[in-house]
Amino acid sequence: MKKTKNFYSFFLVAVLTLSSARVSALPAEVILSVDIIDPTDETNNPHRGPVLIPEVSIDSYTLLFMTPCDGCLLRIVNEDDEVVYSTIIPFGTDTLVLPSSLSGDYELQIISGNYVFYGYLNL
Repeated sequence: MKKTKNFYSFFLVAVLTLSSARVSALPAEVILSVDIIDPTDETNNPHRGPVLIPEVSIDSYTLLFMTPCDGCLLRIVNEDDEVVYSTIIPFGTDTLVLPSSLSGDYELQIISGNYVFYGYLNL
């Protein structure tokens, strides 16, 4: 009985040692807030209903859009409030790769009509 127990223990350790476990990090959710671009502009007339905030995650330098942001302006702003990257999100896209030259803390801005959705990310 002891030999059988030792054999199974050895077999289990050998299998676990030889098997490769694939470890992958899940994309990190970017928590977005919403603001009106210019609340003092009287021509700015946002609708009165609730605003649908986009759901965005990031995996390394790839943004993942869980909700469509087709045609919206995407900006990456550094700590000095300088726009370091800007693009229009193409229609039908669910991923967007950011430049690998970016490194550090940034504000992500998605501008849609009179609203800016913003959140923070570290690249």
